[in-house]
Amino acid sequence: MEQNPKHVSVLLDECIENLNIKPDGIYLDGTLGMGGHSYEIASRLSTGRLICIDRDETAIERAGRRLAPFGEKVQLVHGNFSDAAAILDSLGIKGADGMLFDLGVSSPQLDEAERGFSYMAEAPLDMRMDRSGGLTAWEVVNTWSEERLNRILWDYGEERCARRITAAILKHRAEKPVGTTQELVEIIRSAMPAAALREKQHPAKRTFQAIRIAVNDELGAIAAMMDTAPDKLNKGGRLCVISFHSLEDRIVKSGIQAREHGCTCPREAPVCTCGFVQTLKSISRKPILPTREEIERNPRARSAKLRVAERV
Repeated sequence: MEQNPKHVSVLLDECIENLNIKPDGIYLDGTLGMGGHSYEIASRLSTGRLICIDRDETAIERAGRRLAPFGEKVQLVHGNFSDAAAILDSLGIKGADGMLFDLGVSSPQLDEAERGFSYMAEAPLDMRMDRSGGLTAWEVVNTWSEERLNRILWDYGEERCARRITAAILKHRAEKPVGTTQELVEIIRSAMPAAALREKQHPAKRTFQAIRIAVNDELGAIAAMMDTAPDKLNKGGRLCVISFHSLEDRIVKSGIQAREHGCTCPREAPVCTCGFVQTLKSISRKPILPTREEIERNPRARSAKLRVAERV
């Protein structure tokens, strides 16, 4: 099984198994990243086709080199996974036999300091997955209101010290803008009580997560994808979505449930009159989790959850 030595695809075997890949099928990898999942899908195709989407042009370039041996079987598209259905339409593809969405931040985005995703290295406050334009972390930290900052830290980061951190950011930026990741980390540290600083996880983890989600509108993208992408699955086609925190998983779970159990008729009603038509069914009641061996091999997989549904 081919792998980049510096990158390990999360829940790789489980995804490939649950996609039920047909050699002549059409598949979509909506979050290409380093191309690990795509490589394994493409290697199982004969006359089939794989569409790979990523909003990061660097990912398109790097994964493109990795997938080059598959030639015309693989088509790379610079775009947002939230637009997966529209992208398939633009390519003249009526339906796919399987779709995969890995919602995690890719390893290069975390490891390359200049991207600004990591709280472990000095870098400009950027955090954009698509560097061709759009909102930056600098703008969020230095221009958003107290109410808005506090809300994203609480809602997106589930940060208990949200108000303290927001107040510290506003106090700092009243004198000068917050310029770098490490400057922000020190502000966060200064705002947190001693007990919070003694926790096992890095004190800036939740705040950086919240800002990244806001910069890239990640939750909105997931909701848009769950609302439209399943309609482009062929009957029997599989939807595989890997999430990494409860906010993501909640949207994915709700999206599947709405298509599986969306009937609004009273339970005592003899027949359905609300017009609901089931379009998805869950393959497993609970999400698929990484094995202990995978977590030991790749600690970034620790919080991963894979949900799988089939088009009916």
